[in-house]
Amino acid sequence: MSVPKLKTIRWAYFFSRREHWEILLPFAGYVAFGLGNIFFFSMAMKQISATTALAAWMGLTLVGTKLAEIYLFKQPSNFYQFLYMSLILVGIVGLKQTD
Repeated sequence: MSVPKLKTIRWAYFFSRREHWEILLPFAGYVAFGLGNIFFFSMAMKQISATTALAAWMGLTLVGTKLAEIYLFKQPSNFYQFLYMSLILVGIVGLKQTD
């Protein structure tokens, strides 16, 4: 996402030029996921404490990002990465159980 690129969009010709869509769609996705993040995080905080919700949210984000890196982007992985990801998940479950 690049703000200077957003400024180059000519709105009068927006629907006729593919490169305008290629600039705007990542920005729209960024905004949509950001709003979804705020909404779902606030819903989680209604059920559990803020510290547990933040730890769970960040832990799941870390694990999800690493799994996407491994499976979608074909990055090399090893046993220890999966071990540490499982420890993160165990920590999240432990926090939830003691909350």
